[in-house]
Parts: sequence; structure tokens; C-alpha cells
Amino acid sequence: MAEAPGPSRPFLASVFGDNMVLQQGKPNMLWGWAAPGETVRVEIAGRAAMAVAGGDGRWQVQVEVPPAGRTCEVRVDGAQHRILRNVIVGDVWLCGGQSNMEFGLARARDGAREVAGADHPAMRLFVVKPHPAYSPVDSLEGAWKVCTPASVSEKGGFSAVAYFFGLRIQRETGVPLGLIQDCLGGTPAETWMAGATVSARGDFKEPMAEVDRLREAKAPDYGNYIMHWYDAYDAGSKGATWADPALDDGGWKTVSVPGAFEALGLGDVPAVCWFRREVVLPDPVPPGGVTLRLGVVEKMDTAYVNGHWVGASSWVENPRVYHAGADVLRPGRNLLALRVFKLRSKSAFLGGPEALRLDVPGGASIPLAGDWKCKVSVDARPPHPLPLGYENYPIMPSVLFNGMIAPLTPFALRGAIWYQGEANASRAHQYRSLLPSMIADWRFAFGQGDFPFLIVQLPAFQARRDVPGADDWAELREAQAMTAQSVPNCDMVVTIDTGEADNIHPIEKKPVGERLAGVALSRWYGKSVPFRGPAYRSMEREGSAIRISFDFADGGLVSRGSGPAEFSVAGSDRKWHWANAEIRGDTVAVSCPDVPDPVAVRYAWQANPNATLFNAAGLPAGPFRTDSWPGVTDLRAPW
Repeated sequence: MAEAPGPSRPFLASVFGDNMVLQQGKPNMLWGWAAPGETVRVEIAGRAAMAVAGGDGRWQVQVEVPPAGRTCEVRVDGAQHRILRNVIVGDVWLCGGQSNMEFGLARARDGAREVAGADHPAMRLFVVKPHPAYSPVDSLEGAWKVCTPASVSEKGGFSAVAYFFGLRIQRETGVPLGLIQDCLGGTPAETWMAGATVSARGDFKEPMAEVDRLREAKAPDYGNYIMHWYDAYDAGSKGATWADPALDDGGWKTVSVPGAFEALGLGDVPAVCWFRREVVLPDPVPPGGVTLRLGVVEKMDTAYVNGHWVGASSWVENPRVYHAGADVLRPGRNLLALRVFKLRSKSAFLGGPEALRLDVPGGASIPLAGDWKCKVSVDARPPHPLPLGYENYPIMPSVLFNGMIAPLTPFALRGAIWYQGEANASRAHQYRSLLPSMIADWRFAFGQGDFPFLIVQLPAFQARRDVPGADDWAELREAQAMTAQSVPNCDMVVTIDTGEADNIHPIEKKPVGERLAGVALSRWYGKSVPFRGPAYRSMEREGSAIRISFDFADGGLVSRGSGPAEFSVAGSDRKWHWANAEIRGDTVAVSCPDVPDPVAVRYAWQANPNATLFNAAGLPAGPFRTDSWPGVTDLRAPW
């Protein structure tokens, strides 16, 4: 018996709504759910089509749309009647990836000014609500909004990269733009791939078996492993949790934080421990709430104030900063509770005593180092096997394809932009095949051929290395470039000049979006604009030097600085040395007195290089190497 139409299978799929953009130049598919055998009629600007709901209740029609720029209504008639208003015809781009695509406009450089000017009636925005799932789902949450200062600021804010991409295209072509933000921070590429594709690869057998097991068990769709492990073994999370202010913790051990785990006798044994402590707040409580700071925690923590969840993290390198609003606070005594899953560290609180505090607006900070009540919930010794991963956000293969891509298909698109790779850097060699497989999955699912797919190459990040050598971020960038070269209708923009050494989320998002737009304008909108920086073409030995030739010199090579930097050379011993580099027309001559017989050259081959080579159009040269010697990620497997 078919499932009745409802929130998960609405009469008209939730991606369709007021203010939406229909894709110009191709038939648009509309779909939804009704009683089996029911007839549904769709009309757009006088063009109509009819469909009959199948045995599973799904109906689907294909309708021709008017030319770009036309504003119209969409009428859907059957057992229900829907009229979609302020619908415009233009181009729709799917904007995917992880946190740097998710990064909101207000947080970008000059964000307040950019938000204030974000009044563009011909640009429409749709944000897909994050939703991991162990099986493909039919529906998603989101709504089309006209681009206004208010709509780009809602919740976490609309993607800065997507906004700048769409704005440049809209301004230079006059074509209305629909931007679908479909991304989630911290997620590896395999989460965005179809389950059948991941399974067929053979290198994700263990995690896919776990996805299959959880699906069959009808487990909650967390999309990660650690939360299922908590459900199974963490006594503090069951029933009346150990975060409950009413809990009697009189029998708990008093320990000093940081340094508690040695006192608990755990040493380097992985374990989950709960900590509780009272703090006293003034009457009335601060209207702006308070900020809980824990410093760096190894490995994962979850924080509660008066029984209310206020934050969680599993990124060891991130200092914890959690906000508790006035609605969860009380005058006088308030209970802080922490659940900490530590791996090998004897402390888990790595930031030191001064990093632990509660900041009260307009008042002094309350130190949190010192005595806490503590109780061990579970340690990782048998019979409590550790989970496959410790992240508390979706990292399982296929779960975001199921929950955030599948329910969009087969919505009509012009193309996709993609900013991701940080989560796959340690497995960069695998990414050479992973990303092409994901692109193929998306194209197959949407059923619209090889639509354009534009990749953002990772920017600079981490401390600059003084000695040339191997690097996983450099290898990930190479994998991105290889994908752009080998996959039809695929391209890439270089952003090596936009990063920050100590911030994996650089604020320079406008150059990223505008460079993506430059590629789209040149390749798919017929505009004659520079869109690529210098790209390695070939090398030629000249005595003790090597001359490198480039494509896309566009007006000649230039150096930002005293001269081209970050070139290195190696001889047959494969030992790398920094090299002298000299621009000669559209080529660069590279040499090093310590390498009289060079055989290979690398440029910008580290996570945060001093990349100074550009073309006259102001676009940076992409990192490259002339060798194909084994890299540091060649033999790394995910499990």
C-alpha cells in the first residue's frame, strides 16, 4: 500500500515554492505525491502538462518554461490546488561542499557592508536544511527567498561564496539567478555520494556495512558513529541524564580540572566522563546570556547549562566557545555539566587553567579551573569497542547524498559549484577517484547530462614550512586539478592567495566567488573574460636549469614580490631544495646551485606556500609538480 501524501511526501515537492527560479532553456521537471491513479495538472505561463500518480503515489511532469527574465505563476491542480507566485525564469546553480561554502556573507571581509547592499530582486536563494539519512529521502526542508539584506542574514547567513558567484553572473549577464545552498561543515566527499557507488568502490566496506546495519535497525539518522556509541554505552545519557540539575551527585568524586583523568585512574585509556559544577549569576541574569569557554579539548565534549544543551565539538584544534542565552539561565545558582570523551590525553583539557572560564557581559569572568564533581560513564575497554569515528557531525558515506541531494533530484539546474576537500586532505590520493565519482553520481541523479561543475581549489592554510617536501594539502589540490582536467565540463579556480595560516575559514570569499563566476561567464555564458591563472604546461632542461612553460599567461607572467618564490628542484636522489626562479616572458627558469643536475620542479607544494606567481590579469598560478613520485597520501586508506 502506498504511503499517503504528508510532510515527508507532500503534494508538491518542497523544493518548489513562491519566489523560486525555473531553469531557462530546458524542460523543467515538477513532482510530488498524491493517491495512486490521481491526475495532476501543472501550468506555467500557458504551458501545461498532466501526470497520473503511480503505484507509489509519486507524480512527475515535464513542462516547457518561458524565456529567461519572465516572471510568472505556477499552478498545480489535483486533489490539492497550489499557486506559486513571483516565480522567475533564469539559471539555477547548486552550491555544495563543506564549511567554507557554508560560510555566511556577514562573516566575510566587509560583511556588514556587503549584507547592507544585498538587495537583488533577480537573485533568489534556497538553503537546504542539513539532514543525514541512511536511505534516500523524498523531501527536504527549505524555502526560496528573494535576495535581500534580511534573507542573506537569516540563521547562519547565506553562503558568501555562492552570493558573490551569483552576483557577478547576474550583473554581467542580466540573467536571473537561483542559488541552492546545499552544504555542511566538516563533511568528506564520500558523505555526498550515492551508497551504491561507495559500496562498489570497495574501500569503504566497514563504514558502509555500519550504515546498512543502522538502516536495518531503524536507528536514528545521526550520520556519525559516536552518537550511536553514546546511545549504546553512555550511562549518563540515558533516562534522566547526568546534565539534569535535579540529579543527586553527592556520590560523585571531586576532582581538579584540568588534570582530572589521572585522579580518576584512567591514564591514557579512552573514556567518557561527566563533570558538574555550580556557578552563581547575578539577579537579574545578564540579558545577553553568558559565554562558556573550555579551551582546547581532546577529543570531544558536549556542554549543558541547567540541563539545556549549549554546544558540542569534536575538533581537537578548536577552542570551545559556547553561548548560553538568558532563557536557560537563573539568578543565583546555575549548573554546568560537561560530557567529555577523551582518547589518549591524561588531561583532555589542553588549554590550561586560564582557558576555562565563564564570561558574563559587563562583569568579571568566572574562573572554571579547580574542583568539579566527576563520574566515569564508560571506558573503551571491552566490552565497549570504540566506534569507527569520533566526529559528532555527519561523516558516514552516502548519508548526505541520501538526505540532501536525492530529494532535490531531478530539479532543473544550469550547473554546480563545489568548495570542499579539507576533510579529505589526509586521503588526497584517494580523492583523485572519489571526487570524479561524486560528480558522476550527481549528474546521474539529476538526469541532465554533464552539466557544468566548478571546483574551488583549497586556499593556503597552516604554518608555512621552511623546508620543501611532501604535503597532503598540496596533494589534495593536485587531486582537484586532475579532476578538473579529466572530467568533462569541469573546471577549477585557484585560491592559493586567499587563505590564512591560522584560520581554516578565511574571510576572503569575494575573490573565490568572483573567480568561479569568471569561469562560468567565459565557458558557459559566452563572455570574453580572463578566468584562469598560469597553468603548468611543460618543462625543458637547459644545462643546470629547468625552464617551465605555462598556459594562460594572459598578458605575461608577473610576480607579487621581489621575484617568483616557492619553487623547488630535485635531482635523481629526490631530495628537494629551494630554487632560484626568474621570469622570462611566459616561462620561468628554475635552478639551484645545490642541484647541478635537476630532474623535477615543484611550485607552491605545501599547505601554506608563499605563492607569488600570477598572470597580468591578476589570477594566481596553481600549485604543480613535474614529477609523479609517490606522495605521502598514496597508501592511506580511510579505515
